[in-house]
Amino acid sequence: MTQPPPTSPTPGPPETADSPVTAVAPLHWKLVIDAADPHAQADFWAAALGYTVEDNSPLIEKLLGLGAVTADLTVEHHGRRAFRDLIAVRHPDDPYEEESGTGLGRRLLFQRVPEAKTVKSRLHLDLHPGEGRREEEVRRLERLGARVLRHVREPSGSWSVMTDPEGNEYCVH
Repeated sequence: MTQPPPTSPTPGPPETADSPVTAVAPLHWKLVIDAADPHAQADFWAAALGYTVEDNSPLIEKLLGLGAVTADLTVEHHGRRAFRDLIAVRHPDDPYEEESGTGLGRRLLFQRVPEAKTVKSRLHLDLHPGEGRREEEVRRLERLGARVLRHVREPSGSWSVMTDPEGNEYCVH
């Protein structure tokens, strides 16, 4: 599956919250998360969300054969070739490109960065395991390598603030 080329925006005044809504094609997007070890993060989040770690090995083998990438830019991950510095997870029911393994729906991409996380995240995931399942889900995530920072109980609701193995915050409601 290939994506159509992007279209140019229609000239005119910039859109504001008060301007009339015009039809806009839905954007394809992914959430990119910086990581010291992208493959370990992908494994954690795939297990946490019930997602699938993308298999980009057919694309990598093709690029290696064409000389477009070198073997030092790859690693073995779960018995197949993967990019050394990035890997994604995708929802198992969403479409993906068979020739590249790239998801076309809900996905998280983990990219290697040299610096460690130093401050609170400005963006985080909220996980909703279902009514009455929060405590069970928190214990499951802890077994996967997550850590509880605190439990929050407010008039608007309650949730657990957790971190993944690299310290990225998220909430379980």
